Amino acid sequence: MKPLLAFLLVALATAVMPALGQDVSACLITKTDSNPFFVKMKEGARAKAAEIAVRLTALAGREEGDNEGQIAAIESCIARGVDGILLAPTDSRAIVDAVRAARDAGILVIALDTPLDPIDAADATFATDNFLAGQLIGGWARAQLGPAAATAKIAYLNLMPSQPTVDVLRNQGFMQGFGIALGDRTRIGDEADARNVCHDVTYGNPEGGRKAMENCLQRDLGIRLVYAINEPAAAGAYEALAAVGRANEVLIVAVDGGCPGVRDVADGTLGATAQQYPLVMASLGVEAIAQFARTGEKPTTPSDRDFLDTGAVLVTDRPVAEIESIDSATALGRCWG
Repeated sequence: MKPLLAFLLVALATAVMPALGQDVSACLITKTDSNPFFVKMKEGARAKAAEIAVRLTALAGREEGDNEGQIAAIESCIARGVDGILLAPTDSRAIVDAVRAARDAGILVIALDTPLDPIDAADATFATDNFLAGQLIGGWARAQLGPAAATAKIAYLNLMPSQPTVDVLRNQGFMQGFGIALGDRTRIGDEADARNVCHDVTYGNPEGGRKAMENCLQRDLGIRLVYAINEPAAAGAYEALAAVGRANEVLIVAVDGGCPGVRDVADGTLGATAQQYPLVMASLGVEAIAQFARTGEKPTTPSDRDFLDTGAVLVTDRPVAEIESIDSATALGRCWG
């Protein structure tokens, strides 16, 4: 764990411990209940809530993209009169009005993993540096391909048509790491580089990844590199490539670092991933809500950025000299914790 995170965990725990008797309630609202990333986030939130006497209610959208379901969850939490909401927003912009209503009701709102747009629509954001996570896998892919990177055809398996912030940040970070000139850094798909032959959306699940990869192969069978928003989408892409006999010819990279994805790195189906730590995000979030309820203090972020960075590490069994990384065996011991 980074020294800063260790310090924050100790400081928050110290701040809330003297007043454990005070009733504190919180909601965790994730994008879905099925994505393993959010399962781990919920696990971390529940464990920390039990440790420091916070009543936690976990809610989620029906599927990736269910903004209305998340709005209904926020409204339910407002009606409950909770002290704080931890929110992994499915639509960074469309949910801002609901977040404003919660804050107007005196509820602390912390965005997890995916920043709101604008980021200050939440009281704080605890997240992976998603741009950096994209840079790590983009830089690794460029080094891995060597001279072939100059002409490699790339397919992008993004998240959703609405382009939430996490989608944009990872996508644009990958391009910068790979050496592709960016257009508007807040948009996906406006770059002029001829290597970018396909953009499609996956909704972050294997079936979506498979369909998106099939669509991209119909556009160009010469694809050499696949960027995937997360590991479930990457797994679907691998299935589509295997079906046409190209699984061993195409390099796939992704972001997440969950145990299934790390195992995909170990068996070679995924070249590299960037590991993030949702359990840390959720634990810090629950502690921040407890501190707010018991002392009135809101969380602060480092002066040099507008969110609390919970870490991102490159995971690969084919390291390159330019980028610090850990191997799959090490990453399995850290899966999202």
